[in-house]
Amino acid sequence: MSEIQELSIAAEEAGERLDRILADNFPEFTRSYLQKLIADGAVSVNGKPAKASARPVCGDEVAVSFPEPEALEIRPEAIPLDILYEDDDLIIVNKPKGMVVHPAPGHYDGTLVNALLYHCRDSLSGINGVLRPGIVHRIDRNTTGSLVVCKNDAAHRAIAEQLQAHSITRTYRAIVHGRLAQDGTIRTTIGRHPQNRKEMAVNVPNGRDAVTHYHILEQFDKFTYVECRLETGRTHQIRVHMKSIGHPVLGDDVYGPSKCPFPGLEGQTLHAMTIGFIHPSTGAYLEVSAPLPDYFEELLNKLRK
Repeated sequence: MSEIQELSIAAEEAGERLDRILADNFPEFTRSYLQKLIADGAVSVNGKPAKASARPVCGDEVAVSFPEPEALEIRPEAIPLDILYEDDDLIIVNKPKGMVVHPAPGHYDGTLVNALLYHCRDSLSGINGVLRPGIVHRIDRNTTGSLVVCKNDAAHRAIAEQLQAHSITRTYRAIVHGRLAQDGTIRTTIGRHPQNRKEMAVNVPNGRDAVTHYHILEQFDKFTYVECRLETGRTHQIRVHMKSIGHPVLGDDVYGPSKCPFPGLEGQTLHAMTIGFIHPSTGAYLEVSAPLPDYFEELLNKLRK
């Protein structure tokens, strides 16, 4: 039995692509998943099937038929989890470096989802489908730290709404190249790189607003230790923003220098320190912090010498 969600196109949405409008209104789903629904004829505008490139006008009625989640086929694995908080609605884990969040081509085992399926059994939300049970937001493979996973659909929707409203507290720690002169705020748009589709870039056509606040914690000879607070949560946001001001994240093999000054460093020195939000059941504010990983502390100590 499918679930039908309806929405009316607001004035500020008029003229946007249909797939982008759906991505903004249903942030718990990936854009590629919504595009597949459109291609399968599960999305209509004013009662007629529409294409992803359609540009509805103000007042148009959009209906989306979401199929029931498929039976999970991803294998549970007894992978240890560093659990920062857990209750009947959600679990907050400290994701280690090198762990992929959810299965994808080339990574069907050893992911956070595999570990969660073992730990939570059947208690994970099904909104994001067969490969992403419980996953309401992500952090990159080589980024460590706090990640919220939802155990039921009501909690999933509540957290997704807060993500869409940019009301969730999210602070990161990073080591960046060069010496920053002062604290600051980066305001740009971020979108897919026009030439390299695996990368994101600032101020590209059809980019989305992105805001990062950064605060200097400690300065070294050639690097700066910073705290970054996200107002928005775009793909690779901190990594792209710090590159855009000439201070890429240390170890970033996509947006940083081709040669890393610290041999053996695997990926960017970026840690999702703190996450805070209104609990979906209690209505109280909940904030959880993940301690810096050992490799990060060791690197800071080297820089301090």
